[in-house]
Amino acid sequence: MNISYDHYRVFYYVAQCGNLSKAAKCLYSNQPNLTRAIKALESELGCPLFLRSNRGMRLTPEGERLYAHVRAAFGHIEAGEAELRESRDLESGTVCVAASEVALRCVLLPVLRQYRRLYPGIRLKISNHSTPQAIAALRGAAADIAVVTTPTVHAATLVERPIRQFSEVAVCSRAFAELLGRKVSFAELLSYPLVSLGAQTKSFEHYSGFFADRGLLYAPDIETATADQILPMVAADLGVGFVPEAFLTGAEGVSVIDLEEPLPTRRVCMIKRRDQPLGAAARQLEHLLSRAAEEA
Repeated sequence: MNISYDHYRVFYYVAQCGNLSKAAKCLYSNQPNLTRAIKALESELGCPLFLRSNRGMRLTPEGERLYAHVRAAFGHIEAGEAELRESRDLESGTVCVAASEVALRCVLLPVLRQYRRLYPGIRLKISNHSTPQAIAALRGAAADIAVVTTPTVHAATLVERPIRQFSEVAVCSRAFAELLGRKVSFAELLSYPLVSLGAQTKSFEHYSGFFADRGLLYAPDIETATADQILPMVAADLGVGFVPEAFLTGAEGVSVIDLEEPLPTRRVCMIKRRDQPLGAAARQLEHLLSRAAEEA
C-alpha cells in the first residue's frame, strides 16, 4: 500500500486527542480536512478505525491494533527530532526517570548529583514508584529510564542492566530487645509483628518467595506504601522490618537483628525500552549509570 503519511499523522492525533476539534488545533487544520483524511485511510485499509459519537472519536479494535504501530513509529520520529535538538549543546531538554525508593537512595542520588553538575540546563523529572509501577510508567512512555530493585518484570520489549548489588538486614527497636545479642531464626522472627512493603510490590513478592522456600508464611502485620516508611515504623515499636543496610546511616532507635542465615542480596537495575531510542540527554544519564555499574 502507498498510503499518505499525512493520513497516518491525522489518524495519530485524532486517536491521541479522541476528538476532531482538539486534533485539528494540534495540526493547525480544520475538522472537515481531518474527516476526509480519516475516511480516505479507512477506505484504503478496508476497515473502520473509529467509532464516532457525540462524545468524540473512539478507536475500533482494528484502530487499536493500527494505533499501537503508528504510536511506536511516531515515538521514533519524535525521539529523533528531540535528539537532534538536544544534541546541539545539551543545554536544554528533560529526562524522566521512574525510580523505586531503594534504587533512588542506594544508587541514583549520587548519579543525579553528578549529572546536574555536568548538564545544569537539563530538567530532571523523578517519579517515586514501586518496581511494577516504575516499569508500567516506562512502558507507557511516561519515563525514559526506570531504575528499580529486583525482582523486576521481564519482557522482550525491555532491556535491563544490573547496576549494583545491595544487602538487607532485619531491624527492630528496643521494644523487642529479646531479639538482640543472639542468633535468631526466621521461624522465630515471624512470630513477631512484621512491617513490610505492600502486597503489590516486588519486595513483598521477594520475601514471600524467600520464606516459602523455607516452609514459612510471610504475612506482615503492617504494609507500607514506600520503603522509607519502614524504619520510622520500626523505631516506633510497631514491629520488625527488612531494610537495605544503606538506610541505617544516621538512623536512630533501631538495631540490627543477628539472623542465623543472611538475607539474600538484591540488585538495583536500569531498564529502558528496547524499541524506543533514548534522546541525547537521557543517553548521558544512561552513560553515568553504566559507569556506576562498572565502578561498583
